[in-house]
Amino acid sequence: MNEPLRPMNLGEILDRTALLYRSRFLVFIGISLIPTVVILVLACGFFLLLSYAGLGMNAAPPTQSADTLAVLSILVLFLVAMPAYLVMTALGTAAINQASARVPQEEGISIYDAYKAVWQLKWRYLWLYLLQVLIAWVAPFAVWAGLQVLTIYLAIVAQDAGMQNLAFKAVFGSAEALVGASLIAYGLWITMRLSLAFPACAAERIGAWAAVRRSITLSNGTKGRIFVVYLLGAALHILLSMGITIPLVIAMYLFPWFNDPQHSQTAGVIVLLVLYGSAFAAHAFTRPVYGIALTLFYYDQRIRQEGYDIERMMETAGMHAPSPPLIAEEPAAPESPQEAGA
Repeated sequence: MNEPLRPMNLGEILDRTALLYRSRFLVFIGISLIPTVVILVLACGFFLLLSYAGLGMNAAPPTQSADTLAVLSILVLFLVAMPAYLVMTALGTAAINQASARVPQEEGISIYDAYKAVWQLKWRYLWLYLLQVLIAWVAPFAVWAGLQVLTIYLAIVAQDAGMQNLAFKAVFGSAEALVGASLIAYGLWITMRLSLAFPACAAERIGAWAAVRRSITLSNGTKGRIFVVYLLGAALHILLSMGITIPLVIAMYLFPWFNDPQHSQTAGVIVLLVLYGSAFAAHAFTRPVYGIALTLFYYDQRIRQEGYDIERMMETAGMHAPSPPLIAEEPAAPESPQEAGA
């Protein structure tokens, strides 16, 4: 699979992604399963705590123990589950990029090797993932939240001024919908621009901010192709999730125990866990598709913009041109007769 580097169109990148995924399927799925299983266990524990507390599942007033479990569930979510999700997602994404960069060059790679290479720069990858989340989604959400506060304030001012509440809601509702759609479009657009940051960070071993700037530069001219890959990955995720969920739910409801009203609450929790487990399983299978495809896009853009294929051929042939000095050395001034005599 050590093919010559050359620019590829979208169809060739998709074919190459499928070929690389099949060639090292166990490695890629193993890398993807580790963060998925950790996150799934934490999510199941959170929902089990909520279900045990009886939140929203019966009409009886909540007891003190139920309130305590509810608070404990929220603490587990924000103090354990969310940090673990961020860390495992960042490390898993970086590990897939490590494997994706080595497989085409026929370099041996294992699950342990990928995570070992990533673990050495774990804080860099975590900071890079946080930057992507902050830039692409937290910033638009902060703008939307500020708009909600402004809308409430203006509604109070309008009511005090005697303005019609219906007209106010119509005007500001339309403006809010327009701003919301714009923020979603911004989130998608900036996600495409930042999508090559992890491949750049893994391949060039640069810092998080440098990888963000590198991705913005390399993504010029290929954001539409990357968006198509994201759409195809989302469609594949939905199909896999449905293919796993529907047979399992049908099989469960064939047992009389699930139709017993006495076990309706427990059956509902089991179905909920099956639904979430199916979604996580589908995510584990589709995550390498994104990693491999984005790594191929990264190298494809380097070939198109920087002549990376020529650079690699020169390296293979041993033709390393010496880098010029940053500052040219000035010739030494001739010594004066007095200095020479001294």
